[in-house]
Amino acid sequence: MTLYKTLYQSQLGSITLLSNQHYLLGLWFNDQKYFGANYHLTSVKSSVNKPIKLALNWLSAYFAGQNPDPQTVPIKPNVSVFSQQVLIELQKVPYGELVTYQELSERVQKGQKDKVNKARAIGAAIKHNPISLIIPCHRVIGSNGSLTGYAGGLDRKRALLKMENPQIKFSQQLAFL
Repeated sequence: MTLYKTLYQSQLGSITLLSNQHYLLGLWFNDQKYFGANYHLTSVKSSVNKPIKLALNWLSAYFAGQNPDPQTVPIKPNVSVFSQQVLIELQKVPYGELVTYQELSERVQKGQKDKVNKARAIGAAIKHNPISLIIPCHRVIGSNGSLTGYAGGLDRKRALLKMENPQIKFSQQLAFL
């Protein structure tokens, strides 16, 4: 399978995009945890193909303060079945809105008889999200409203949330005014 990559310069740092011929496979801030997932990015040629071009257009609109439709970018995260379920639910969180790990746990288990708190498993799936921003893991907060983990860093998470919803005010915990 031929892979392609390119860089995008955002106001929050350099972003690497990775795709195959049909899908965007990765979108990472270059200094984030779990950068590159399990892909060997050094052996991938730099080129812009259709999925990357669509993602670049999406990123430009997003960082311009617009609310671009994430469905315009064909994505295919290479993750476990459980993580896939989590990322599907995460994609349903609207622009400028927030969800807790507990709420995602309930959504992933919707229709199941014996529900348990899977917030930690949800967190583990989210921290390895290979397609940041388009799959909006930055919109997830702790059940007490706290700003918690983000592979791209809490300062970047705070900036992304503020960009999406300028009404959000931050203190030690996330507070809405």
